[in-house]
Amino acid sequence: MTYYDLSVKEFVEKLGSGDPTPGGGGSSALNAALGIALTKMVTEFTVGKKRYAEHNELNERVLKEAEDLMNKFLQGIEDDRQAFDEVGKVYAMPRGTEEEKEARRVAMQEATLVALKPPFDLMELCVEALKVTEEIVGKSNPNVASDVGVAAVQLKGALQSSWVSVVVNLGILKDEDLKAKYQERGEALLAEGSEIADRVYEAIIEQVK
Repeated sequence: MTYYDLSVKEFVEKLGSGDPTPGGGGSSALNAALGIALTKMVTEFTVGKKRYAEHNELNERVLKEAEDLMNKFLQGIEDDRQAFDEVGKVYAMPRGTEEEKEARRVAMQEATLVALKPPFDLMELCVEALKVTEEIVGKSNPNVASDVGVAAVQLKGALQSSWVSVVVNLGILKDEDLKAKYQERGEALLAEGSEIADRVYEAIIEQVK
């Protein structure tokens, strides 16, 4: 059974246990899934309503995009677990001789690249989800406008927490050129996504006052 098949209570209890996964990565992915699910919910309350017919096509498209993103975020929970399992295998490797230590060092670099992928992919998806969410600000059912704001907050939180996971792994990576590329792209994603999230949040606060 995958982690996203667990009940909310089971997942939270698993998260709070002494098991290594789910951890911050899985929690980030779940938070992102919850955020974009709210965006989808708002479109569900908008599509097909005569009052919002002008924006029906937009909301229909966002609904589909949000559902696709939600499923990708849920899969991200499992991707994070699988990546951590690779790191766990390295920690279990022997290190009694110099040869074993060297093999362990090499394996750790390979596992670190594997571990980098889920949170980095999540950052890119969070930015995409924030762009999708911003599209319906002022163009969806105002009765659930506050949920758009909550979606932005949750997606920003997922973006920031994913960056934490990326930074941790970059600290282990020895390839300086590759590290620099991840650093530059990650900082750009963080800045872009945070700006969108803050813009959506402020717009919703003004709308619901």
